[in-house]
Amino acid sequence: MTLDTTSLELAARDARGLAMDAVAQCKSGHLGLPLGAADIGAVLFGSALQYHPADPRWLNRDRFILSAGHGSMFLYAWLHLSGFGVSLDDVKKFRALHSITPGHPEFHETPGVEATTGPLGQGVSNAVGYAISSKMCEARFNTAEHRIFNHHIVALAGDGCLQEGVAMEASALAGHLGLDNLILIYDSNNVTLDAMAPVTQSEDTAARYAAIGWEVREIDGHNLHAISEAIRAAKGSTSGKPQFIIARTLIGKGIPEVSGTNKAHGEAGVKFIAEARKNLGLPAEPFFVSAETSAYFANRTAELAAAHAEWQKTYTAWQAANADLARELDEALAGKTPDLLSKIPAFDPSVSIATRKAGSDVLQPVCAAMPLVVSGSADLHGSTLNYIKDGGDFNRENHGGRNLHFGIREHAMCGIMNGIAYDGIFRPSGATFLVFSDYGRPSIRLAALSKLPVVYIFTHDSVGVGEDGPTHEPVETVAALRAIPGLDVIRPADPEETAGAFAAAFQKTNGPTILVLSRQNLPTLAAIPVQTRREGVFLGGYIAQKESAALETILLASGSELQHAMEAAKVLGAGTRVVSMPCFERFESQTPEYRESVLPSSCRKRVSIEAGITEPWFRFVGLDGKAIGIDRFGLSAPGPVVMKELGITAEHVVSAARSL
Repeated sequence: MTLDTTSLELAARDARGLAMDAVAQCKSGHLGLPLGAADIGAVLFGSALQYHPADPRWLNRDRFILSAGHGSMFLYAWLHLSGFGVSLDDVKKFRALHSITPGHPEFHETPGVEATTGPLGQGVSNAVGYAISSKMCEARFNTAEHRIFNHHIVALAGDGCLQEGVAMEASALAGHLGLDNLILIYDSNNVTLDAMAPVTQSEDTAARYAAIGWEVREIDGHNLHAISEAIRAAKGSTSGKPQFIIARTLIGKGIPEVSGTNKAHGEAGVKFIAEARKNLGLPAEPFFVSAETSAYFANRTAELAAAHAEWQKTYTAWQAANADLARELDEALAGKTPDLLSKIPAFDPSVSIATRKAGSDVLQPVCAAMPLVVSGSADLHGSTLNYIKDGGDFNRENHGGRNLHFGIREHAMCGIMNGIAYDGIFRPSGATFLVFSDYGRPSIRLAALSKLPVVYIFTHDSVGVGEDGPTHEPVETVAALRAIPGLDVIRPADPEETAGAFAAAFQKTNGPTILVLSRQNLPTLAAIPVQTRREGVFLGGYIAQKESAALETILLASGSELQHAMEAAKVLGAGTRVVSMPCFERFESQTPEYRESVLPSSCRKRVSIEAGITEPWFRFVGLDGKAIGIDRFGLSAPGPVVMKELGITAEHVVSAARSL
């Protein structure tokens, strides 16, 4: 097809004008990328991408991720021009309260936004996740007769994205896996925020990406023919490699007073936009879109609608021929989950096993009941024990594998899982040691912000790790994770609570969950009915042992310390209640009546115990109670010795309760 460069040049001009006007109106934002990459946007949305504005979540659309999310007006301008549900009024409300054009793109907020980006490098890792999800979709749902998935993932990133470690971790894995459906466009303008890029970088980026298994092209990022040809070649490549396009651009193009300098990155060029608009041939009126651009995209939309309709015929035929697969896909897209507790056999009440081992046992029936659950680990399957038996490994040769090997790349793992979750078909889970969760924390935070149903399986949860010492003993980590809004942190006390934890995590569809599991063996708390333990996790907190006389004392605990609270209650007597609190967030979401029934305000004599910092527990024990924990780093010694040395014992609970 002949490239209509005249129309695309005009569209790029109009997109530049929208960006300038929006940033000027709200007096904040970033002009550099929207102006410098406008020609790339014109080719992408005006010619190269496969999408359907009337169906922004079309299964076979090309996914476009703006990793350099600070340049959000680039995306909003092109979504508006290409007919997505972003009106000119929405563009005018850029960065305004409750608008669908916030400062950085947010998933769920704006039609056509595929990922919440802004923290640099996240979009690159999300794009890798999308590419993995697409390969899995092709393997699971395409048939010899009907190919319903055959799209590409395109991401636009800048120097800042590629300097971030998460992007390079994810890029290395993408090259290793040969994700040839992935196209990363590098907006190479030689500028970072503080200074020109050579102040902080001198590597040969092309050689770097070639070395990690990508096919590399370099182009003039303002030459429409070169951009179009590079993307066409990338889509048609048979190299079996992900595609890296280095587009040399002039940051802030169109405002000569700042273009090509680090001042162009933000809004420094705003004071020059009147003259810039004139030089670009834009009228004085702001937020102008030419009739020619509107007509071009109207025609483009009609062509895209025809392609969508052709695909729909294939999809309808596929549905008719593959009823079971179609039902599986429909249920995934609808977020439907089965009742998992009924699928998990009860544990032998006499066993004493680590909750990581119980988790391994529970994961198998969960994955049998939910065939689109995938599981990965940051090179720790042998310790985190979250391998799906008979699930196969996802690799170059087997895109149907359900086990992902992320390597020692915790941050990439978490960002990639977000990408899989954004795609909305497979349910990702991934594992590492709890103490290393901080390597992936920015991605975990974004999963919570974006309400993604990601499940993290974090093991070796306390000083019970023992001999590895304080570098591997998380004491502050659980509390820090509990501080993230929208994130459920579940720390089960025994195998049956573990069953409840996995069921709760995988049945949750509106946000992420962290499962915090022990390395050391824990007793099965058979004195508490199985159903009480399992369902209690769904509630977040429950009465593990009710007092048999007038209530005098409440003991609270989570995870491996619940056993100590139960033992202490035997000594303290009939007026003692034990409350298991595996998940603060779930408990606090219950009705006031339920919370009062578990923790009656009339009883202020309360003691909590957890092998971590004490601060989070004061919301439950109050100023009159005591929190037993570890407000220091751990020790290197056998786990039971460390626990005793640091006061995590039933005896300490008894003495604390008697001192109140």
